[in-house]
Amino acid sequence: MPYARPAKAALTAAAATAACHALMSTGYAWSRESAGGSGDTPFAGSFEFLLTTAAAWALMPLLLWVGMRTTGEVGNAVLVSLGGLAWAGLSGYFLDDVDAPGGHMPVVALAAYVLLCAALAGPRRPTTDKRSRPA
Repeated sequence: MPYARPAKAALTAAAATAACHALMSTGYAWSRESAGGSGDTPFAGSFEFLLTTAAAWALMPLLLWVGMRTTGEVGNAVLVSLGGLAWAGLSGYFLDDVDAPGGHMPVVALAAYVLLCAALAGPRRPTTDKRSRPA
């Protein structure tokens, strides 16, 4: 089954994307509440905003790695590193959309990210176990 690995990566990326998007929506709402409650204080809510952004960017590679390892896949360095960088770029580009009250990233962009992660996972790699070779 050559498509099992990309399918696992797509499922993992979809779950990780949902978790990180929910984290960002909740965290940015917390940031807006903090900024609104402190009046005219400069940089009000910026700690919450930066903490939320850093947490979402750090959580995505971790979730990709854990999800792929849970499904039994190894050799996920390309998916984890490039998938994490792509998430930082995508969520940074649509930051204003997520930061708006009730806002979210476009579904097309999220679907494209999941497809990118499936492509980054690549096909199943052949095993190099020397015990399985005939002498």
